[in-house]
Amino acid sequence: MDFHQGGVPAQADWIWLICGTGDGPPLAKKLVARGWHVLVSVVNAVAARAYEPHPLLAIEIGPLADDRAVDQLLDRVQPRWVLDGTHPFATEISERLQRVCRRRPTPLLRLQRPPAISPSNGHPISRIQRLQELAELPLSQERLLLAIGSRHLAAALQASSAGAHFARILDRPLSLQQALASGIAPSHLACVRPGQLADGALEQALCRRWRISAVLCRQSGGPSEQLWRTVAAAQQLHLILIEPPNGDAEGALPLQELLDKLGAPRASHA
Repeated sequence: MDFHQGGVPAQADWIWLICGTGDGPPLAKKLVARGWHVLVSVVNAVAARAYEPHPLLAIEIGPLADDRAVDQLLDRVQPRWVLDGTHPFATEISERLQRVCRRRPTPLLRLQRPPAISPSNGHPISRIQRLQELAELPLSQERLLLAIGSRHLAAALQASSAGAHFARILDRPLSLQQALASGIAPSHLACVRPGQLADGALEQALCRRWRISAVLCRQSGGPSEQLWRTVAAAQQLHLILIEPPNGDAEGALPLQELLDKLGAPRASHA
């Protein structure tokens, strides 16, 4: 793995941030504004595009595939804090960070995403715990938009009885390969850049163009779920939420509490 952007000195007060492209860029911006040197871990160069260059920001590209990879980075960087802002469904990496940090003096904090809220205008909402439960929902008349990432599209298609399927995926080669391999027609795919949430105008336009009647997304909190709740409410779509595997992460802190806990670099030495 290599560093990109920024020339962060080894003796600086680091925060190592492991986060997705939805929550990561605004959180990194808040941290560098407080004077922290921030190292962000991303899986690939495509995800790195979501972060604006900053003198105090460095990007580490590459997967944290095992405990050894986490240990090696901690030995090399020696951050003051490790900050887990990963997706609530990314349980493997969260468990890995907890396991490694327990053996070390480096403190670990986890970001709690704010709960998403649907406007109360009566559009239908269903909840499932596993993709296989799609088979239990009466979807034969639905035009279903799958907003769950490309890796799980094949499983969703196998379970779903929807009359037509569409998908919104990230603009990376592997995502497109997985989406096409799932059996979704190319004309039923939309590729978006990581972090391209904005105000939901793109998603609303897709739903209108494709005459979407139902949307499947994860109940992950934060901006992504809020976007789909807003779109579904605006267009009276049936929203199907996949509940998180472990509920609320134990010990996770809301954003402001987390920032208060971190303080500023000089204050962290006190």
